This record gives sequence, structure tokens and C-alpha cells, in this order.
Amino acid sequence: MPSTDSIPVTPETSITSTSKNNVIDVTVHPLVLLSAADHYHRVARGTRKRAVGVLLGTVSRGRVDATNSFAVPFEEDNKNPAVFYLDHNYLENMLAMFRKVNAKERVVGFYSTGPEIRPNDLRIHSLLKRFIPKGTITPPIFCIIDVRPDRQSIPTTTYRVVEEVENGGGGGSAGVGGERQMKKSF
Repeated sequence: MPSTDSIPVTPETSITSTSKNNVIDVTVHPLVLLSAADHYHRVARGTRKRAVGVLLGTVSRGRVDATNSFAVPFEEDNKNPAVFYLDHNYLENMLAMFRKVNAKERVVGFYSTGPEIRPNDLRIHSLLKRFIPKGTITPPIFCIIDVRPDRQSIPTTTYRVVEEVENGGGGGSAGVGGERQMKKSF
């Protein structure tokens, strides 16, 4: 089950961090919220589906600034939650067009209209890492944008992937007869 290590998205929010690649602050601009809400209302309104898209922006010293976004064709199988479709060709073409318009914006993460973390979100995160520029040390973020109209608080919650190394096998250290396993969660 995913963890709830979240970064609420407000301009004042920050988390102290000691690692270079940690996200310490996330700002989601209103255009992103409007675009995600429009995306949801076009493809998933009145259904149990969710909308998924890519967040574009800048990253500086662990501060993620999501200034733009675009929708991505996405489908999940209702019977088998491990099966999903995300249109890679569309994603690549849209990124190429956005680079022509604003070369400074890059992929900073992805959004979902949630309202909660789902099993495929880690797999989508792994797919999206392929579109992050080489040499980038800040990992992509995952932002749940809650489009329910009865929402009273800020409609976004942002997550980062937490990687944990677990020692397996015999009670000693991982190097002596034990196996190491990498677990990822939000």
C-alpha cells in the first residue's frame, strides 16, 4: 500500500531536506488546475475514470514550479487494475511541440484527477522518468488534483517517490547472505 508522504501544494509549504535530489517545495499554477479540470470534464465526468496528464515547468534547488500541463490519452482496465494504456507516441509529439514554444519548460511530473493514489501510479511514474532530461537530479512529482465540486480545501496534493532498501534473508547485514530489495512508494 502506498505511503502518504505528501507535500501539500501551497506557495508557503516547504519540507527541509538534506539530499540534493529531494523536492522541498511545489507550486502548481492556476493554468494547470484549469487544464486538469477541463481534461476531466471532457473525458471522465460522470464515470469512475480519471484523467492523467503531464506537468511541465522548471526545477531549481528542489523547488518545482508546475506552470503548464497537457492531457494524455489514458485508460485503465476496470477488471484488472494492473492493465492500463498511456499513449507514448502522443506524449512524445506533445513534448516536441511544447519544446518549440517554450524551451525552458521541461517535464516535472504528472497529474491525476484521483482522488487517491492508485496501484498504477508508480508504473506511470516509472514510464514518465524516460521523458525527464538526462542529468536531472530532481525526480518527477505526482500531483493529485481533486476535481470534486464539494471540495472545501486546496484541491491538490503532491507526492514524491520514496525509495527504501530492505534487507532480506538471514538476520545479518545485506552483504552476508541477505538480499537487498528496493521498494518504491509515494
